[in-house]
Amino acid sequence: MARNQKTRKRKMTKTRYFDYSMLAVLIFLICFGLVMLYSTSSYSALVTYGDSMHYFKRQLIFCVMGLIVIYVVAKIDYHIYIKWAKPLYIVSVFLMMLVKTPLGKEVNGAKRWIQLPFDQQFQPAEVAKIAIILFIPVLICKMGKEVKTLGGIVKILAWGAFSAACVLFLTDNLSTAIIVMGITCIMVFVVHPKTAPFIVLFTAGMGVVLVAVQILGRVLVTSENFRLRRILVWLAPEDHAAEGGYQIMQALYAIGSGGFFGKGLGNSAQKMIIPEVQNDMILSIICEELGIFGAIMVLVLFGMLLYRLLFIAQNAPDIYGSLIVTGIFAHIAIQVILNVAVVINLIPTTGITLPFISYGGTSILFLTIEMGIALGVSRKIKFED
Repeated sequence: MARNQKTRKRKMTKTRYFDYSMLAVLIFLICFGLVMLYSTSSYSALVTYGDSMHYFKRQLIFCVMGLIVIYVVAKIDYHIYIKWAKPLYIVSVFLMMLVKTPLGKEVNGAKRWIQLPFDQQFQPAEVAKIAIILFIPVLICKMGKEVKTLGGIVKILAWGAFSAACVLFLTDNLSTAIIVMGITCIMVFVVHPKTAPFIVLFTAGMGVVLVAVQILGRVLVTSENFRLRRILVWLAPEDHAAEGGYQIMQALYAIGSGGFFGKGLGNSAQKMIIPEVQNDMILSIICEELGIFGAIMVLVLFGMLLYRLLFIAQNAPDIYGSLIVTGIFAHIAIQVILNVAVVINLIPTTGITLPFISYGGTSILFLTIEMGIALGVSRKIKFED
């Protein structure tokens, strides 16, 4: 009997895991994004640059680079990030400071980029997202049981709040600041044993925001602050069409005219008049060309991607790996929710792009770095046969 048990133990081997399902969903999202980017941006690219494939070719280069990045980063042992997480956090703050120097570049009225050679630009706020995703888990692991106390929570939130404040005040990017703080809060929520206080705080916060919006909408009609003007535009876009409401109104027309199955790929009319449609408003053109059905399919793909991230987080070999993937999950989820909410005018315009689909080289590269990190964690998962 003892010999049989020993024989069975020898036969039980641990199989290394790699999440090919997540990789397949990711590749499909990137390819779909390229198709929709060309369909969306071909007219504006032809008018502006004389080349209908201008945006498509630039995005394709970054997507190919991103796939190479995924392959390289996925092979790295994620435990090495423990050593470099804090220096990366410091570097991210330094890079955001450079935006306020002559190296900073202004695009469409916002100074959020650093000028690079060969007419390239770099958005340092993207580094802040990865820095938070890698650094906050280090703090949580080092704190141990202290993270469950009020003092521990305040310490972690303070690191996240400082990074978010740098994003807001150094790069003038409120939406990314919200994402950075949101990632931090979700990590704290995941490791804290009690959920009731978070639900109460969230409910109270939403109530305060709703009341504040109604008050601001009535008393700040003459305000010159562009963020406050966005709230006024959001509340009544038709009354402020000449002051910022034009884009969201045309996006809503695009969504409404698409019906359930859409007008057909490439047949959008609104893409010719919506400003910067290839960026944060690309979902409206997806709705116009592929209909609500196409938008649902996009959201299903994101749901599948988030499900695979959740699976990796639940089966990670240690708490650090689990929290890293939780941070990536939070980032993708928050960004998708905010983008969809903006496009349907549920919240004011924020400039948040749709991951893997909207135009943006820096965004694609850093998103693929995150995906590579998640796949790197998945490689350490072991299942017993």
